[in-house]
Amino acid sequence: MGRGKFERAVGLVLTGMAAGAAGLLWFAVAAGSPAAAEAPTEGIVFGVWRVLYDTEAPSPRIILAAVAVALLLAAGIALLERRVAHRSRRSADPATPLAPQLVMASTRGVYAGPVTVTVLIPAHNEEVSLPGTIASLQAQSHRPKRIVVVADNCTDSTVALARTAGVEVFESAGNSQKKAGALNQALRWLLPEQGDNDVVMVMDADTRLNDGFLEAAVRRFTDDRALMAVGGIFYGEEGHGLLGQFQRNEYIRYAREMRRRRGRVFVLTGTASMFRPAALRTVAESRGRSIPGTPGDVYDTAALTEDNELTIALKSLGGLMISPAECTVVTELMPSWRTLWAQRLRWQRGAVENIGAYGITPQTMRYWAQQLGIGYGVIALGSYLLFLFLTVSALDTWIWFPFWLELGAVFALERVVTVWRGGWRARLLALALFPELFFDMFLNAVYIKGIIDLSLGRQATWKHVTQKNPLPAPKAA
Repeated sequence: MGRGKFERAVGLVLTGMAAGAAGLLWFAVAAGSPAAAEAPTEGIVFGVWRVLYDTEAPSPRIILAAVAVALLLAAGIALLERRVAHRSRRSADPATPLAPQLVMASTRGVYAGPVTVTVLIPAHNEEVSLPGTIASLQAQSHRPKRIVVVADNCTDSTVALARTAGVEVFESAGNSQKKAGALNQALRWLLPEQGDNDVVMVMDADTRLNDGFLEAAVRRFTDDRALMAVGGIFYGEEGHGLLGQFQRNEYIRYAREMRRRRGRVFVLTGTASMFRPAALRTVAESRGRSIPGTPGDVYDTAALTEDNELTIALKSLGGLMISPAECTVVTELMPSWRTLWAQRLRWQRGAVENIGAYGITPQTMRYWAQQLGIGYGVIALGSYLLFLFLTVSALDTWIWFPFWLELGAVFALERVVTVWRGGWRARLLALALFPELFFDMFLNAVYIKGIIDLSLGRQATWKHVTQKNPLPAPKAA
């Protein structure tokens, strides 16, 4: 009961703050309009609804104020993130036992042997995609020491295919807690025998690594004893028509953002991430004390998005992590709007529930800012499209406004540049502009649904999508 009330409060707070920010900006723009401005134009929509619209561009003062506020907010978030990162590096607080300073001090002068990799592949009825996933691991320039398929309540030939491929199989017992529960069982079996440099990789069964992934990650772990985790940067598989291209463009932009951030991790993706055993043991020991969860569990089984929650857990404990540009993977895309809706609703609910469970801390401030930014974006984009529709419907003749055309051209150029690596299909879709805007509106609807469900205390569900076609071989990044 207490958890449900808290989740509802989180949803209501996010809704109120996003709406408040939009209202304040509206008030600031309205209050700042020059007194001598030209009167708005009047029009009739469908012969029924009378609307007023302004055919003039905003004044330079309003434009500069909007740009200044945007830059100030962006700079504030960047400075806060840098401050948190630097403070974590310098921290010697026992509450952050994975902070680089403490880790370096505890391992100084100790040689833990060469870095080895043990891969855990959680799989529930993944007979189609699993062989390709195993093959991509066995073809790595730096071969993993062990590959273990964590078979969870499988009713197909997943287990038989794994054994035929020559890898180990760990079958979960009585697990009713989905992927997180199966991984917790496997890690209780595996972690006690792992040394400090026996890195554990968790990789989805519908993902394929690029050839240099493990080699680049092992090099990072070898060069930096304080590094606790390495995450992959994911790209979308080919296929699935227009819907697939929407998702590929989205993932390409995310990868570009990771490169701009020089690998500073936002989420250790569940597609493929690697961890030092010390980091996973520390998380398990801290559950129920300094971080949420059940004592002894690495993954929080109450979290809808276990990879996002584990990222926040490691950051809260001071852990250093990175997503290098060389560590890329190809992962599955959702084949239909229905499955995409279910996936993104789970992601959205999970993200909000996770930060709600951790509260407002230096490590979660950026996550809170992201959610508020999404909420404000929902209001801004929805209002823009609504007012655009009303204005066009009210006009007797089409009028071209140079200011808005120029602004739209800049926006379209940004959309094309950010997906340039995706090829001509990605660029053409981005240049069309409005299809991606409506895809963004779809994602905004998911956000609204997630916030409403949280506010009303509705129970979230996990919907597993079984891969029907094997992934193609990954392309070099």
